[in-house]
Amino acid sequence: MANRLAEETSPYLLQHADNPVDWWPWSPGAFEEARRRDVPILLSVGYASCHWCHVMARESFADPDVAAYLNDRFVAVKVDREERPDVDSVYMDAVQAATGQGGWPMTVFMNAEGEPFYFGTYFPPEPRHGMPSFRQLLEGVHTAWSDRREEVGNVAGRIARDLAGRRGPRDFPEPPGPAEQAAALLQLSREFDAARGGFGGAPKFPPSMVLEFLLRHHARTGADGALEMARRTCDAMARGGIHDQLGGGFARYSVDAEWTVPHFEKMLYDNALLCRVYTHLWRADGTSWARRVALDTADFMIRELRTPEGGFASALDADSADPADPDGPHIEGAHYAWTPAEVRDALAGLDEETVTAALDLLGVTREGTFEEGRSVLRLPPAPGGGTGDGAEDDPAEALPVEVRRRLLAARDRRPRPARDDKVVAAWNGLAIAALAEAGACFDRPDLVEAAERAADLLIGRHLDAEGRLTRTSLGGEPGRGAGVLEDYADVAEGFHALYAVTGESAWLDLAGTLLEVVLTRFRDADGSLYDTADDAERLIRRPQDPTDGATPSGWTAATGALLTHAAHTGEPRYREAAERALGIVTALAPRAPRFAGWGLAVAEAALDGPREVAVVGPPGDPLRAELHRVALRSTAPGAAVALGEPDDPGTTPLLRDRPLREGRATAYVCRNFVCSAPTTDPGELAERLRPDLP
Repeated sequence: MANRLAEETSPYLLQHADNPVDWWPWSPGAFEEARRRDVPILLSVGYASCHWCHVMARESFADPDVAAYLNDRFVAVKVDREERPDVDSVYMDAVQAATGQGGWPMTVFMNAEGEPFYFGTYFPPEPRHGMPSFRQLLEGVHTAWSDRREEVGNVAGRIARDLAGRRGPRDFPEPPGPAEQAAALLQLSREFDAARGGFGGAPKFPPSMVLEFLLRHHARTGADGALEMARRTCDAMARGGIHDQLGGGFARYSVDAEWTVPHFEKMLYDNALLCRVYTHLWRADGTSWARRVALDTADFMIRELRTPEGGFASALDADSADPADPDGPHIEGAHYAWTPAEVRDALAGLDEETVTAALDLLGVTREGTFEEGRSVLRLPPAPGGGTGDGAEDDPAEALPVEVRRRLLAARDRRPRPARDDKVVAAWNGLAIAALAEAGACFDRPDLVEAAERAADLLIGRHLDAEGRLTRTSLGGEPGRGAGVLEDYADVAEGFHALYAVTGESAWLDLAGTLLEVVLTRFRDADGSLYDTADDAERLIRRPQDPTDGATPSGWTAATGALLTHAAHTGEPRYREAAERALGIVTALAPRAPRFAGWGLAVAEAALDGPREVAVVGPPGDPLRAELHRVALRSTAPGAAVALGEPDDPGTTPLLRDRPLREGRATAYVCRNFVCSAPTTDPGELAERLRPDLP
């Protein structure tokens, strides 16, 4: 018999709808039930593609005896962290403060006031590695609640007061200047893994936002070291097992420092951010393999993650059924890893030399690089740790098209990983920006069309008449969670990218609508930004985290969107708000630049710009198209590009009073409120958009 979660829209909650646990969604009813029964609440937080969430569900939540004990003594609440990032953020702070680490599944025990008193993450079904079993944990918490209630209440009250009293910095310094940006680059160079790319050791995550900073810093200053770190990291990831060598796209992270064995879940946000990074790397130096990877990643998102409604699903699971036992338990990486025999079967009929070369090139060995003699496909490292800059240096070119086709066809016959079809507004905003820019840079109008279709879904299903966003939808049906700051900021970022690429002023207007909500609902009087709106559900603390994690923080993403909107509209209040909020990066970056990557990238745009670029001319004019292409392919971090017709009364501010020159399509470039002479020469436009190198 299904529990209450059967009525929810979150795929993660629906995965638990048939558990014998009497789950509640996060709701006032759950807390009222805990008060009525005078029992504690078990809060379990995870997400649909989380491997260890699945493991704990199989081991404990599906166990009838454990469920009976839990149901009798607790109110069990299940939360999808992607649907309610505010709830996740508040209680993850408590977990990390108490245990020194965090992760999912997150397990929290709290009273009916939402005050936590015991924390953890995954708990096994039997005692293991010094951890109690989940059943032992439940028994211990029940005993403490029954026999030491006053002590439990004191602990819960103290923790709640501590969480509620936490406030981010309020006395902001000035936004980062050239010296602060150079210092951040120096610190990153000390943490850089010169042999294997990336930063730090295992596990190694794609440093998407740091890479964006490095590319923008190189564009502004000409610092070769910044470009080299970005290029080496992108090359190493592209060759590694973290990159799907057959189907494109990137896994969440590598469990080793060499990028060989991934944690196999594929997240929309990672692929959107990396698609944009590889596009910008190609824009910086014309690296041919960067173009291939950017387009493979874009095509992966459209092929594997696009929903029937035109949005993009959140993730593909890490686990799937074993091809040899389709009805057995799902195991991690089953869809992606290979034995030599499986490769040979897929390539049957090809000559032995081709098969042997494919095994060698893709690193498939008898011993295996993963588990049980299986290997994750990867390409060989660059000779001497270097990186290539042409097609002849792209190892993927050595893999015959027929080999790739056969291997992919064989893999497609295996059981597929489950997909979390939930559409998250923020992550779709990131995908819209990436696809719009890749489509413009690589002359792929289909990618721009995919971005527009996703944007249309957000407008039609996530945005109300007051400009308020719903965070998620499933099958076109809006979820219950209100949009958080990252939703407004990242969707505005996507709309800005669409405006730059298409010239449709509606996208700029919609971005402005979202940013007005940011300024009125998410901004404090001192200029700081909260993750939730001032009229959102009250938790024990209003979450506020300016550090960049797996995605840009809402704070830094909003700063970037406000800065871009200021350049397009000329309204100083947007730039003033951006610069005020950007001061947090000056405070954060010296200690941990790896967790301020997007903030540092936004600071590069602030230092370089605004560079206001207006291209005017009749639609279909080849010269207008070429001038527009040059503007979009510029690496200038502060560039804001507008496209339109001259003398159009409905035009946006950057395009007003911009006549044609000698009857021809014309480009106008202004920087820091000083304008250059208009030009009809694409080469001259490119020169004017080059950064002012020292």
